[in-house]
Amino acid sequence: MNFSVFTASTPDWTPETATKTLAAQGWDGIEWRITDQIDAETPGFWAGNRATWPLTGLEDHLEEIARITADAGLEFSALGGYARCDNHEDVERVLSATVRLGARQVRVTTLPLGTSRMGGGEPSGRSYPDLFAETKQHFGWVAERAAHHGVKALVELHHETVISSASAALRLLEGLDPRHVGVLHDLGNLLIEGQEENLAGLQMLGDYLAHVHVKNARWVSTGTEGDGVLAGTVTWANEWATLRAGQASVADYFRALASVGYDDWVAVEDFSTELPLAERTSDNLAYLKAVEVAVRMAQ
Repeated sequence: MNFSVFTASTPDWTPETATKTLAAQGWDGIEWRITDQIDAETPGFWAGNRATWPLTGLEDHLEEIARITADAGLEFSALGGYARCDNHEDVERVLSATVRLGARQVRVTTLPLGTSRMGGGEPSGRSYPDLFAETKQHFGWVAERAAHHGVKALVELHHETVISSASAALRLLEGLDPRHVGVLHDLGNLLIEGQEENLAGLQMLGDYLAHVHVKNARWVSTGTEGDGVLAGTVTWANEWATLRAGQASVADYFRALASVGYDDWVAVEDFSTELPLAERTSDNLAYLKAVEVAVRMAQ
C-alpha cells in the first residue's frame, strides 16, 4: 500500500509546510483539497484551510502545485475535489487539472439528500428517488468527460448524500466504464451513515473500487429528551476520533482490503484534534504501517 494525507485534515499548514513535513515523516503522497472556501481568522478544516487550493482560477496554480509536490518527492494519490456532478463547468475544470498534473483520479461530489444541511445549505426537500436519478444522469456525462481526459472520476461514500453506501454507489455506476469512474471507499464516513459489512461492500464494488480514505469516528450520548412515556430517550451524535480510538477497526478494514486484492493508495483524513497536527500525522503513519505489516504477516 501507499499512504497519503488529504489536506482537508492539515488546515494549519501552508502547501510548502505540508509537503515538507509529510515527506520528512515518510508519507508516499498527498491529496490536495481543491475548493473555493470561506476565509477565517483561525485556520479550520472547512474554512481558512491553508493547505487548500482555490477552484476558481485553478489553472493558474497548476505549475506551483506540481512543483511543490515534486520537490518534496511526493506523489498524488488523487485530487480532493469538491466540484459537484451537476456543475459541469467545475467538473470539467478539475478533470482537466487532473490530467495536467498527472494525478490520475479526482473526487466529484454527488447531490446532497433533500434533508441535508451539509455545507451550511438549506435542505432542498427533494425526494431521494428524484435526487438519485438526477445524479445518475450527471454521472453518465462525468464518465464521458473523464474518458475524454483519460482520468478517473471518484464517487465518495459520504453521509447526507445520495451515495452513502457501497450498494448505492454500485447502482449509480453500473453500466459505466470502471476505467473512468470508480468508488472512493471511506471507513469513517460509513460509521455515520451507509455502513455495510466492509468485506461485502468491497466485494460488491469489484472493479469500481478505486481509492480508499481512512479516518475514524464514534457515536456518543448527548443526553436524554422526551416527556411522559418518551422521557429518558437517549440521544446520540457522531464525532471524529483518532484512528486508534474510533469504533471502526482499521486492522479489520485492512484485512478486508487485502482479501479483495486492494494494494493501492490509502489516504488519511484525520479530523480528530487530541494530538497536535504534526504529532497526529506522524502517529497515523506509524500506526497504518504497523497495521499493514500485521495483516500481511497473518495472511
